[in-house]
Amino acid sequence: MNHTRAVTTPPERFNFAQHLISLNAARGAKIAFIDDQGALSYAELATRIRAFAGALVQAGVRREERVLLLMHDCNDWPVAFLGAMYAGVVPVAVNTLLTVDDYAYMLQHSRAQAAIVSAALLPSLQSAMDIASKQRGCEVKSIFVSNAQSASGALPSNATSFVDVISSAIPLAEAVDTSANDPGFWLYSSGSTGRPKGTVHTHANPFWTAELYGKAVLQLRENDVCFSAAKLFFAYGLGNGLSFPLTVGATTILMAERPTPDAVFKRWRGDIGNTKPSIFFGAPTGFAGMLAAPNLPLSKDVALRLCSSAGEALPADLGERFSQHIGVEIIDGIGSTEMLHIFLSNVPGKVRYGTTGFPVPGYDIELRSESGGAVPDGEPGDLYIRGESAALCYWGNREKSRETFQGAWTKSGDKYVKNADGTYTYSGRSDDMLKVSGIYVSPFEVESTLMQHDAVLEAAVIGVLDAEGLTKTKAFVVLKPGKQASDSELKAFVKDKLAPYKYPRSIEFVNELPKTATGKIQRFKLREREKD
Repeated sequence: MNHTRAVTTPPERFNFAQHLISLNAARGAKIAFIDDQGALSYAELATRIRAFAGALVQAGVRREERVLLLMHDCNDWPVAFLGAMYAGVVPVAVNTLLTVDDYAYMLQHSRAQAAIVSAALLPSLQSAMDIASKQRGCEVKSIFVSNAQSASGALPSNATSFVDVISSAIPLAEAVDTSANDPGFWLYSSGSTGRPKGTVHTHANPFWTAELYGKAVLQLRENDVCFSAAKLFFAYGLGNGLSFPLTVGATTILMAERPTPDAVFKRWRGDIGNTKPSIFFGAPTGFAGMLAAPNLPLSKDVALRLCSSAGEALPADLGERFSQHIGVEIIDGIGSTEMLHIFLSNVPGKVRYGTTGFPVPGYDIELRSESGGAVPDGEPGDLYIRGESAALCYWGNREKSRETFQGAWTKSGDKYVKNADGTYTYSGRSDDMLKVSGIYVSPFEVESTLMQHDAVLEAAVIGVLDAEGLTKTKAFVVLKPGKQASDSELKAFVKDKLAPYKYPRSIEFVNELPKTATGKIQRFKLREREKD
């Protein structure tokens, strides 16, 4: 591997929660987390982790059994997640924006024995449990409710206030003796088709992402304050808001509400906890929305030293305009649920906007052709990654596991081009790439060009078949509030900047684009819409 710095390898017997408690044993009153309700010190965090671990044991949850974690970001979240790991129990962190049917499937698929849930999400959990019970059965015996005082009505008979459990439980004095390669937690990875896939990560995996990316690339330090628009249930957010800051003893601002520009700016100004973040983690969609917001703060009003972007490739123009306004770099990178965090990234002081940067030291990158061979520089290929943070498997899905986890290598499902300077440029998801007149066209390249137009807020490009059965590009465009542009104007704009064959043959103006909860554009939904 391409290590450029010495990285300590975790011991064979390793519990990630105990690892974090040990690292921060001397930090005591130092603030670990700040949410909308208050602050949680490192000493309090350790005490609550041990208490919740004890509560799970007392509730009869056994080692390696799963517990569903359906919570908005708050100080209880890391307590629940790490408390489960401390007890050798496997937390299954799930997206708070999914449907009741999704939760019913996840309850059945994970065979969760308990659930930790925010009071606002308790009705969804109960409905999901009802559905699961009528199908293959629901195994949840205990429910722990965060912010229970805000619940509408009385709690179910098998539910207890999370705070009450923490205060009354017999703490687990020592962490369960787990292996570095034991299952530590699950995250669900969803594709464009099929059911979500339960991605199984080990106790060691977050150790590796914190060492290889949090410390080495972002150069996080104890006096940093981290704030992530991506929530903790996402692989990206879990590193940003938990693994990375807790590994170096930093502070994290947690936000339960949606990351609208106003909500983000409120935290940037220090309106919550009187603390301003030094590092912000966002996504291209969010950065675009902030730049279009009338109340975007000036650089003098914030304390940021660095911004990070992931989820989708960051258009060069967007990165450049944001950096000019705020005065800090955006470090764009790509990660995945399967690799847990970022493995290809720009580097502070060496940002190449319009590219996803360089391989993160500790990870190997290969671009392969459809036949499996290497592709020459300058041509698109399928992205494969080799690194220590790869997941073990997709639970109960051998076919998809074999397709994605190929020996030491993980297939990402993304197309990339390697440039002469060693950087990599995103070409699109493998199933999004277009062949127009026999030549590959990257939807992302056309979208990025459209977004350079002063009137365009967002764009998505797909291929549609014409009357002769040939693929032509079509762009869906969202205009900025109060701005106007015609299709002929935008076509000419793209033609002027790209090879003529790449311009969109048709343009449809829309109010919004279909996206995942992480802000990724769902081009497959646009393709389905065109078929109707």
